[in-house]
Amino acid sequence: MNELQFNRHRRLRTSKNMRALVRETFLRTEDFIYPIFVVEGTNVKNEISSMPGVYQISLDVLEAEMNEVVSLGIKSVILFGVPEEDHKDECGTGAYSHNGIVQEATRVVKKSHPEIIVVADTCLCEYTSHGHCGIVENGKILNDESLELLAKTAVSQAEAGADIIAPSNMMDGFVAAIRAGLDEAGYTDIPVMSYAVKYSSAYYGPFRDAANSAPQFGDRKTYQMDPANRLEAIREAESDVEEGADFLIVKPSLSYLDIMRDVKNNFNLPVVAYNVSGEYSMIKAAAINGWIDEKSIVMETLTSMKRAGADLIITYFAKDAARWIKEEQ
Repeated sequence: MNELQFNRHRRLRTSKNMRALVRETFLRTEDFIYPIFVVEGTNVKNEISSMPGVYQISLDVLEAEMNEVVSLGIKSVILFGVPEEDHKDECGTGAYSHNGIVQEATRVVKKSHPEIIVVADTCLCEYTSHGHCGIVENGKILNDESLELLAKTAVSQAEAGADIIAPSNMMDGFVAAIRAGLDEAGYTDIPVMSYAVKYSSAYYGPFRDAANSAPQFGDRKTYQMDPANRLEAIREAESDVEEGADFLIVKPSLSYLDIMRDVKNNFNLPVVAYNVSGEYSMIKAAAINGWIDEKSIVMETLTSMKRAGADLIITYFAKDAARWIKEEQ
């Protein structure tokens, strides 16, 4: 028999250590940003029915939560505020209040763990009575009129001690307005982590349970992106880079890995994947039913985001993934 000529790729897969030796993509605990939903009240720790293992917690419970986060080696959290319904109004005043829930939560975290990076979600939807991310007039979400309130929110969060401002509203010009507001207030060193590429996605459903932020009329398709569009993502990200963004978020992640790679290839800024609530809940539901191996699926999913170009990952799996990484060390 004549000798066959072919490549023996399996030589580099012969053992666990050999596979580790040539591995191209790695997950680190430092890559994760853990989302926390903070509510008003005392002694509150409510599991979100559509997001098993994720809780709404009150300020007095936050320090204990942060102790666990820090013990796992997680370096960053993103804070979402969930005010009482009767504290909401047409202009989302609670978003930029000195004593707003995100501002107070930031102070709690920085007091107990000053080294932790606090990312503040900067939006109005959790605080408006109509549930939209800007000012509404005659059923229309007003763009330019909303920018001033978003800048005020960012400044109040920086005053409270937030390390990074993360605006998620998708109003045109929001990065420019926030950057100008921060600079004018003296916060020139506070970076902006822009939700640069945010699609109008059905994967956000469970988050709206967690944040009580579903719109009371219509939808967000006039300001969030059409899932069918790819080139538009580059235009959106390019605008944010020009306006002064320091990080670029792609949201959601799992169904938009191609977009993440496009953003990584086109811009020399840290790219952040948001592993959103629907992605989390689908895996949790399948794991609870015994249909999948949760650890293997989660780690493969998060690795796919890193491989697609993400430098950082916002994920509700952060604590579990940190434990699993420790186990492997």
